[in-house]
Amino acid sequence: MKTGNNYDFLIVGAGLYGAVFAHEAKKRGKTCLMIDKREHIGGNTFCKKIEDINVHVYGAHIFHTNDKKIWDYVNDFVPFNRYINSPVANYKGSLYNLPFNMNTFYQLWNVKTPVEAKRIIEEQSKKHQTKKPQNLEEQALSLVGEDIYYKLIKGYTEKQWGRKATDLPSFIIKRLPLRFTFDNNYFNDNYQGIPIGGYNELTGSLLEGIDVQLGVNYFKDKEKLEQLARKTVFTGKIDEFYNYEFGKLEYRGLRFDHETLNLENYQGNAVVNYTEAEIPYTRILEHKHFEFGQQKKTVITREYPLEASSELEPYYPINDEKNNSMFLKYKKKADTDSIIFGGRLAEYKYYDMHQVIGAAMAKTKNILGS
Repeated sequence: MKTGNNYDFLIVGAGLYGAVFAHEAKKRGKTCLMIDKREHIGGNTFCKKIEDINVHVYGAHIFHTNDKKIWDYVNDFVPFNRYINSPVANYKGSLYNLPFNMNTFYQLWNVKTPVEAKRIIEEQSKKHQTKKPQNLEEQALSLVGEDIYYKLIKGYTEKQWGRKATDLPSFIIKRLPLRFTFDNNYFNDNYQGIPIGGYNELTGSLLEGIDVQLGVNYFKDKEKLEQLARKTVFTGKIDEFYNYEFGKLEYRGLRFDHETLNLENYQGNAVVNYTEAEIPYTRILEHKHFEFGQQKKTVITREYPLEASSELEPYYPINDEKNNSMFLKYKKKADTDSIIFGGRLAEYKYYDMHQVIGAAMAKTKNILGS
């Protein structure tokens, strides 16, 4: 390992943004030292092998994109399988296909044609039309009516956000996609799948030849660490970087309860959402189904949403007016700093994986050229 100011970049955070940045910098002849406070690479995409099953430790990560360039890029590191995300919703013991499609409408109303389904949705939603919906509940009811809203949206959304739907702003749901075909594919993207062997195969390949130190807290030894490189790339929380000068940005958190079961198949699907408010978790994942596993045992994960004030790992930025205004203050300060900020936490922005990869590629190209 190099010492002194011999690295071109110190990269704080071994998630996808940092891994792609490091790989692209290395391709251009630059040297990188990557550090992460966790004991593993990959950030929230990290998979742990349990009973020969790649368990998505920090929740389901399903790669999907319409960008062929990004799809070809990741497949150069590891082949992806043909997994298609087709979640199921469980409401008080009844099962419904997601996203809302003709299968869902048949399960709700026993209708068999798009004309019948559209007529019911129009009849239910027209009773709730208003010039300007005042909250999420009014917005959703005006879009899809009572049955879909009360069975498949209300409870799940309130658990996710930790607030009543009547207390949530209407802009959270700008539209609700309704498909009048028998298509259970959750995403519309042309390319979709899971890395064969799990996401560790992807991040491990990206970081091949990169110096990595794990279990290192950047903030405990900031000055010494920054002296090791000419430039720092920071992918952590931007408010923490600036010692919460303008306040703490809020996030929704998650808790994952993993359980190994002496069964070959628990629920028959990778993702089952629980949409009633009385059940505290939002969904159960069965990880073997992400990779069509045939193992004798199975691993499931119950996913519990946490309050925004949680000090645990931040997941979803709460991009309301208050937090966005606070972030802009941090961004203005960051724009005058010599530090490179990137990724979900540094940009206070929800990124899908392909967007993280694209942003990191664009940043290295902007800084280092083609």
